[in-house]
Amino acid sequence: MSKNKMNALELPFKDKLYRFALNIVGNSFDAEDIMQELMIKIWNRIDQFNEIDNKEAWCMTVTRNMAIDKTRSKKYNVHDIDGFHHISDGSETVDKIMEKDERFGSIMQLVNQLPYKQREIIHLRDVEGYSYQEIADMTESSLDFVKVSLHRARKTLKEQLLKRNINKYEA
Repeated sequence: MSKNKMNALELPFKDKLYRFALNIVGNSFDAEDIMQELMIKIWNRIDQFNEIDNKEAWCMTVTRNMAIDKTRSKKYNVHDIDGFHHISDGSETVDKIMEKDERFGSIMQLVNQLPYKQREIIHLRDVEGYSYQEIADMTESSLDFVKVSLHRARKTLKEQLLKRNINKYEA
């Protein structure tokens, strides 16, 4: 194994890829499997991989496709985020932390009810921080579709939050 090939496999954005896979499949075991499959895919095509201009976008697209395939093959609900808990700096009371966790759980239930494309786009934009164009490239969608989907997802979430009186959500 050459040093150049090893360096190509050191992806600075692999944590993002893992979170993205976890976001789709909903459990760490499958997300880890997807990451291993991705690394094998890169390794087997290392020369082609080195020629790719935007490696992160390519990896996100491949990760997305593998996660969707795994989800379809297992036939379980997409987007169940277990294990995501609030991290406190010690200045909050237990009641305050529990209240935030409840609110977060309610919000995640609402997000899980969104159509798949809207969930995916809202995750890429609001959690991962990608630009509209990057999201369009990763999801193989038009820029207008990404903007409209994000707007509709946010509008739906806002309406549902107001209906459930979860409008006091604090970041």
